[in-house]
Amino acid sequence: MNEEWWNRYEIAQEAVQNAGQAALRYFDQDVSVEWKQDNTPVTIADRTAEQVFRETVREAFPEDGFLGEEFGNEPSQSGYRWIIDPIDGTRSFIRNIPLWGTLVGLEYHGEMIAGFAFAPALGQTWHALKGMGTYRNDRKIQVSSVSELKGSILSYTDIGLFEPIGKTPAFEEVRKAVDRSRGYSDFYGMVLVAQGSCEVMLDYGTKIWDVAGLIVIVEEAGGKFSNWDGQRDPHRPDVLFTNNRVHSEVLALLNG
Repeated sequence: MNEEWWNRYEIAQEAVQNAGQAALRYFDQDVSVEWKQDNTPVTIADRTAEQVFRETVREAFPEDGFLGEEFGNEPSQSGYRWIIDPIDGTRSFIRNIPLWGTLVGLEYHGEMIAGFAFAPALGQTWHALKGMGTYRNDRKIQVSSVSELKGSILSYTDIGLFEPIGKTPAFEEVRKAVDRSRGYSDFYGMVLVAQGSCEVMLDYGTKIWDVAGLIVIVEEAGGKFSNWDGQRDPHRPDVLFTNNRVHSEVLALLNG
């Protein structure tokens, strides 16, 4: 075990809990909402959570870098960079829906090595370190063994996201091929893939902080991440997470 990786993994579990709990104090409290230029909402909870995470980690690893949705980039002097989404699912947060989470990915010289997703309102944390598997709280989890789309559950964020890019027909092909489709949006659909509760999470419009840590969480559980054309670029807005067994089938429908 790489001691530097493990030390950061342990500190991050504490830091993500602190950040998520800081956000939870504002949940269901009618906080004021601002709208950013990209038409996404932000609240004091988002900013507070990101500050708490940065401060906790910076105290232990002052030379590490950060990239966060709310406070941008701080260059790394150590080769390690923390990628933070303080509240993934802010639209759910401001509507008092408990499916939101604090997401963190740890990158080392460009390679994603750890991921964390804490859902404070649900009391659940998903976490993974490369080579060590994925856990929900203290229980090791893995993707499902379903091997065909006809027995799969598809998750997505918003069907309307596919229309402007001309992918509604392709989405419909995937939807018709599965057993059930459910709008378990944002990070939650992705951790459901990791824990074997659904087989496919198809999304569009994501940023690097939406998926960085979740790639490790899903893949350490036996799943797979790619873009819709099969490439692997977490900076792109088109993302597909599956249990691996149905991945090629979904890609064929998306690109048929």
